[in-house]
Amino acid sequence: MSRTCWHILPLTAGLLAAAIVPFSSVPLHSQSQATSSTVARPVSSPSTALKGTLERVKVHGKALEGNLMGESAEPEVSIYLPPSYAANRARRYPVVYLLHGYTGTDLGYFGPTGRQLHVIAERVYGSGAAKEMILVMPNCMNAYGGCMYSNSVTAGNWEGYVAEDLVAYMDGHYRTIPTRASRGLAGHSMGGYGTLRIAMKRPDVFGAIYALSSCCLNEGTVRPPRDGAPPPAESIKSIEEARGNRAAQGTLARAAAWAPNPANPPLFLDLPTKGGEVQPQVAVKWAANSPVAMLDQYVPNLKKYKAIAMDVGLQDNLITSNRVLEEALTRFGVTHTFETYEGDHGNRIPQRLEEKVLPFFSQQLAFEASRASRTN
Repeated sequence: MSRTCWHILPLTAGLLAAAIVPFSSVPLHSQSQATSSTVARPVSSPSTALKGTLERVKVHGKALEGNLMGESAEPEVSIYLPPSYAANRARRYPVVYLLHGYTGTDLGYFGPTGRQLHVIAERVYGSGAAKEMILVMPNCMNAYGGCMYSNSVTAGNWEGYVAEDLVAYMDGHYRTIPTRASRGLAGHSMGGYGTLRIAMKRPDVFGAIYALSSCCLNEGTVRPPRDGAPPPAESIKSIEEARGNRAAQGTLARAAAWAPNPANPPLFLDLPTKGGEVQPQVAVKWAANSPVAMLDQYVPNLKKYKAIAMDVGLQDNLITSNRVLEEALTRFGVTHTFETYEGDHGNRIPQRLEEKVLPFFSQQLAFEASRASRTN
């Protein structure tokens, strides 16, 4: 599979804008979508020379084949290789898998606009605040604004894609340390939700996790619109009609992920309301996909992680649900750290990545390959 190397112009970090779904207890948050192309093209950077290598490739996923939305089974994936990767051919590296937020793509972190995590990483590696790691982020944008990193016949099995297909690709094509102790998983907003959800089920793959400002943690109460009118999602008659309809997309994204229905074309999902009235049989599926509700089933799995970290801004309207989950982790005796800080849902994320996330994984992941992994 071909790879294209990038050198990226430094730009200021983008912020997230809230997109509230009127009949859910917890809003999704969205981030500006960066424009992507089928084949990445090199971009010269006269002001910042990237010491490492930034690539964007398409990685096929068996888990995504046949999804009813017709989304690609070969999503784009941004891969950052640290400065020493090209020079030291004998060295293997831990990998941090990162999950972006709702309505965003991998380019929101690794493209010519956005947070520019590759630039942040080089600054952190160069200062010695963190050891060099490979960073990987898949693009889970779809017609509804995001995949929710869930397991769905409609939107695709993104749990399997991240934990199996993508990990296998990285271990097969790059000099990784192919053990769970050397793999981290992190994400922001929808990506924080995906981090916690996947971590609960796949402690065999990842060794440490960091969830930032996670959305959708406690979807136990689906509420009808305040005005009693049917919500915008009920007016959508085709997948194509949903593209760009921000009023409807948040509901459709969650319904496709958590209430897929292959017998209900053309959207292949069940909405939590009908005529503005809550449908209890669908609402209970949303609740069942909430990490707060899932937690008690996966306590033994979470206790297998070397380290679990969560954080959220004090001005983020998702702070309440994050605290509910943190209290549940404490109640069940799951060792973790939880931090709050001055900031809203998006304005401090580049700073958190630099000062907290990368140093966290540098401390928690294994940087020495075991004898078994060295023979792979």
